[in-house]
Amino acid sequence: MPLQSMTGFARREGSSGRHRWAWELRSVNGKGLDIRLRLPQGLERFEPDCRRLASEYFARGNLQIGLNVSGGEAAVEAVINQGALSAVLRLREQLGDLVDPAPLKFDTLLSIRGIVDFREPEESESERAGRDADILSGLALALGDLRSMREEEGAALGQILLAHVDRIEQLTASVESDPSRSPSAIAERLAQQVALIMEGASSLDRERLHAEVALLATKADLREEIDRLGSHVAAARDLLAKGGPVGRKLDFLAQEFNRESNTICSKSNAAAVSAAGIELKVVIDQFREQVQNLE
Repeated sequence: MPLQSMTGFARREGSSGRHRWAWELRSVNGKGLDIRLRLPQGLERFEPDCRRLASEYFARGNLQIGLNVSGGEAAVEAVINQGALSAVLRLREQLGDLVDPAPLKFDTLLSIRGIVDFREPEESESERAGRDADILSGLALALGDLRSMREEEGAALGQILLAHVDRIEQLTASVESDPSRSPSAIAERLAQQVALIMEGASSLDRERLHAEVALLATKADLREEIDRLGSHVAAARDLLAKGGPVGRKLDFLAQEFNRESNTICSKSNAAAVSAAGIELKVVIDQFREQVQNLE
């Protein structure tokens, strides 16, 4: 699956019968999938379908979905109020010779209030269902457009993140190959530190001395941190290659990267290793900042 960023925009519009509709979608970063809807009054029935469709396309992001529907020029039909017309005709018969016996003219009937009503034709259930289906099909297209945009940005983010991972691997290799990590250098440094301990504690017993030496040896060894960094680098590359919603897992790896770099900086007794550890922290911060944009 391709990587997706969590930012994007899409708009789709179309028509169904005499109605025009337009969907507008915006997406930004979010911890989960948060869907906010803005639907016209009377079309709240779309909400379940909107949420269902959005969850089929996306796993994370704050998603704003807006719909606008407008009616075009509608056909108008004339409806005769048969009851009112019959009442007028009966009244004419009752009045008899008191009124003009000439036949009623059409314009006279139109002038009588309530005889003829002009209104939009009522929408049938099948017509409404067809319009709803067209509008929801438009939403599916808009969601597809938004996903395409997020995938394009995700691909670009993936390249940036891979470059950061490559740099982390290079800095880890420089720490591993630093001369200060050679057995002779470590042995010499331990000897100097043991000598300092003995100078300050002439009565130090053998067991205490062994404990101090073991502590110094542990602090001098960066093997465990280097191995874990290598493992995290491999895991990050696997996740980026796998794609899909991997942002949370990469964020966890960023925390683990940071933990190892902190340990390297605290253990380091060489300027080159300390410098590499500090640069590691900078690159890891950049990596984590970009990861926040991934689904």
